[in-house]
Amino acid sequence: MDYTLSMTEIKIRPLVPEDQGWIISLLTDEWGSPMTVRRGQVDDASQLPGFTAVQQGENVGLVTFQIWGSACEIVTLNSWRQNLGVGTALIEAVKREALKAGCTRLWLITTNDNLPALGFYQKRGFHLVAVHPKALEKSRQIKPSIPEFGLGGIPLRDELELEILLTEK
Repeated sequence: MDYTLSMTEIKIRPLVPEDQGWIISLLTDEWGSPMTVRRGQVDDASQLPGFTAVQQGENVGLVTFQIWGSACEIVTLNSWRQNLGVGTALIEAVKREALKAGCTRLWLITTNDNLPALGFYQKRGFHLVAVHPKALEKSRQIKPSIPEFGLGGIPLRDELELEILLTEK
């Protein structure tokens, strides 16, 4: 099913097998590899379900997620068109999938340096529910390519867990 952002002509569509090549390339460029690590969990995000945002034939956003029982985790979220609603639309698409699957919780992890993401998610109804101090020390043991410093030169140390409770309204 396609979801359209009417004013920007951006379509949100589910990922298909033909997307695999650009997804692997993107995740390698943005995250160091398709492998993601958080809370000691390792996943190949290129193999997860998700959605892409497309504008005039160009991929302008990507979200990957996975469902764990009654919870749905956003694993990666990228947008290359700021302030057009791409990220919001991708989150909304995941919310719809999570609700269809009977999930009651949508959650994600970000890092302590990612202040823009922290603001972005809170503006969309997510709440900070946990701080996992020094979690990146363990993650670096699994994925050594995780840098020591992040945005603005902030030391990468902690994982921040955010969630939104899902209800059908």
